[in-house]
Amino acid sequence: MRQGARRGLRTIVALGCALAIAACATTVVRPTAGPAARRASVPKPGASVVVQRGDTLYGIAFRNGIDVRDLAAWNRLAPPYTIYPGQRLYLYPRGGASATTARPGAPASRPAAPSTRPAAPPATPSAGTPAAPARPAAPPAQSGIAWRWPADGTLIGRFAAGDPTRQGIDIAGRGGDPVRAAADGTVVYSGAGLVGYGELIIVKHDDNWLSAYGHNRRRLVNEGQLVKAGQQIAEMGRSGAARDMLHFEIRHNGKPVDPLQYLPAKP
Repeated sequence: MRQGARRGLRTIVALGCALAIAACATTVVRPTAGPAARRASVPKPGASVVVQRGDTLYGIAFRNGIDVRDLAAWNRLAPPYTIYPGQRLYLYPRGGASATTARPGAPASRPAAPSTRPAAPPATPSAGTPAAPARPAAPPAQSGIAWRWPADGTLIGRFAAGDPTRQGIDIAGRGGDPVRAAADGTVVYSGAGLVGYGELIIVKHDDNWLSAYGHNRRRLVNEGQLVKAGQQIAEMGRSGAARDMLHFEIRHNGKPVDPLQYLPAKP
């Protein structure tokens, strides 16, 4: 009887050890991936702007294609980014200003010395040799935002990368038609101080994404106001344009992207 009990106890202990070993073997510790590094804005060495009455840091950053966080870091400005008429803002990092806000106080990097070697001419394929396939365009950044069309109407202008006159899309309509927020956000600019945009509204959706609505007849929201997706924020107009239309842009870290890659397909 005792011998049977001891044999049973040994069996239980052995089974417990086997289960513990199995549990240890199947437990895998995976390192947690950190957030992707944000690409810094391209500085404009030697360039600066003087703040005019009605300017905001968001408006100046938008006009110059710079992420507002970089512009603030280069000029040592802390939220809420208060600026004053007559103040000079630099469009590049200066002695001690960081190139990005991720590392405030880091010394500015020196620009690379220009090469004295002349650029080689592009190679011309010989007859009968097939040309190399064109490099596919980089996929758009994922926004995680449920974008909506900001206005009804006909698409009359499309985005063209690198063309400063085609940094968004144009939607035709009639004066007074509603212009709606394309996603939830905060109004960071509402004014007419950016040449070429007329009555303009800029909405910040998160730290990386902005949307802009230009040529309005009347703005219905003020800076600092929270807006919801689909909420009317302006009346369509032709301020700064030759016809009634909405000029709409989406920007990622200050850089314009093609809105048609983010807006849902029209029914």
